Amino acid sequence: MEKYERIALELLAQGLVEPANFFKPDLCSLENLQAAHDPYYVEQLLQKTLDPKMIRRIGFPLDDALIARERYLVQGTITCCQHALQHGISFNIAGGTHHAGYNYGEGFCLINDQGVAARYLLEHQLASKIAIIDLDVHQGNGTADMFLSEERIFTFSIHCEKNYPFIKATSNLDIGLDLGTTDDFYLATLRKAISQVLDKENPNFVFYQAGVDILATDKLGKLHITPQGCQQRDSIVLQACKDRNIPVQVSMGGGYSTELEDIVQAHVQTFRTALDLYNL
Repeated sequence: MEKYERIALELLAQGLVEPANFFKPDLCSLENLQAAHDPYYVEQLLQKTLDPKMIRRIGFPLDDALIARERYLVQGTITCCQHALQHGISFNIAGGTHHAGYNYGEGFCLINDQGVAARYLLEHQLASKIAIIDLDVHQGNGTADMFLSEERIFTFSIHCEKNYPFIKATSNLDIGLDLGTTDDFYLATLRKAISQVLDKENPNFVFYQAGVDILATDKLGKLHITPQGCQQRDSIVLQACKDRNIPVQVSMGGGYSTELEDIVQAHVQTFRTALDLYNL
């Protein structure tokens, strides 16, 4: 969690943003949480009465501060969507809780921020077809589970196949990469897939999960992507959305390199790429 504070400070220090560019979200409402997640799961979560097995599955001991943090995070992604509709792109400096499914939390994810925000857009008729592009090194199993039967949401994940979660859910498009995959193959695979997804599905809103755990320095990633490759990945996704005039919301996702500075700089590079492409 320290990385999120560091990202904000680094963006300011590099002069990429000003304090006025940030917003502070409110708590996500119960109504919005229960529109995307199982209402019973949400009720148990908020009351801290989840089964001990579920708490172990989440990986965090539940307390009021943790649950509030998750609700702020989720509302941040909803509010980002509103800014993206107005400006073309918006970032949640945290987010990316893609292991939380319809009726469960998992892998340090209590609530699925992009899942809740996607449901919000549909329910409020702010989008009619959504693509969720998940390029975290770990498959977005919770997101895939949440929208398995939702034809208006297309889930797409490129991930390391022999990595967590070891039992994968089924996205609309899953591309599982071999251990040790390097830049050239990764980027060629992404270029081909992103064009197919956006042109065939024709979404009018995109969520982008921009985890930097694809880096070779990542302790949990198992791919061998360079910082330059990670930047090119972001450029491919964001340029494809910009070329098609599709608003995009970006959440940070995972990053577990040994050196915190490697994580922070990779995330900051995602912001820098967006600023350059969108002339912000």
